[in-house]
Amino acid sequence: MSTLLIFLFFCILAVVLVATAFGLNFLESRRKKQVQDMLHTVEGKAAEPFETSILMDTGQDDNPLGRAASSLGIAAPLQLTLLQSGLNWSVPQLLLAMVIGAVIGLVVGWRFNWLIFTPLSALAFAVAFGALPYIYVSFKRRKRLAEFEEQFPEALDFLARSMRAGHAFSVSLEMLGSESPDPLGQEFRTLFNEQNLGAAIDVAFANMVRRLPLLDVRFFVSSVLLQKQTGGNLSEILVRLSYVIRERFKLKGQVKAASAHGRMTAGILTAMPIVLMFALLFVAPGYLQGMAKDPDGKWLIMAAVVSQILGYFFIRKIIKIKV
Repeated sequence: MSTLLIFLFFCILAVVLVATAFGLNFLESRRKKQVQDMLHTVEGKAAEPFETSILMDTGQDDNPLGRAASSLGIAAPLQLTLLQSGLNWSVPQLLLAMVIGAVIGLVVGWRFNWLIFTPLSALAFAVAFGALPYIYVSFKRRKRLAEFEEQFPEALDFLARSMRAGHAFSVSLEMLGSESPDPLGQEFRTLFNEQNLGAAIDVAFANMVRRLPLLDVRFFVSSVLLQKQTGGNLSEILVRLSYVIRERFKLKGQVKAASAHGRMTAGILTAMPIVLMFALLFVAPGYLQGMAKDPDGKWLIMAAVVSQILGYFFIRKIIKIKV
């Protein structure tokens, strides 16, 4: 009974602390917005309008989870992550999946008690299971951006050839969007549709940079907007930009090959204790159970898990080289 009361106390305390932090953050952001609007008024500028979308309605304001996320200020980042991942999910659906995962993890951690004591085990499993949907979305986002980055040089060559054949830039965008595979075709179709529906070209390109936070896309947008202002041969600019991107890909490949040994070492050192643990559970089931039941053994297991995570984190930091 005392363990249950302690667990409930820590849960209520965590909820109160999180709610207080989000509330203070919301009030601070609202105060900063009011101050900025006052400064814009003094300077003779109108306050910035709220950002709207003419292409997609998320419908999150009709859902309690969506309204809660909007009030806490996390709806916009989550919606942007979902948009970049290419998944047809809404923010309430993602939050609902995270809540369901957290409840399942809470039950599993409370039932099996694999960590030091039951409340900590339940909390750890709730956080781990609740984060799985967001981890999946982040994985899909990285994969989609990598695919777009791989297809992008061919898209620049296509635009250059199309303009050399006499097509206008907007027509070339339409052809590229209709004839290219996703995610490249989807992004350029969105870009063309925004222009076709009346958005200014700089606004359409700013939305593209927002959807695709890639260095190559920023180079492309800057080149096109600069050519619109100063003039010049846009097809030649795109060909040279495509060459630079391909050379950067070659350099990234060389760096990846040079760091292959470190990545292999990180994977082996991370997987070896896990594989050894499952092997011991299969060969000698009672060998590790005594350590898990011992009070000091639970602390040793917890320290080993934390050390393993920290070691993997530092190895990844060492071998991760940005190009």
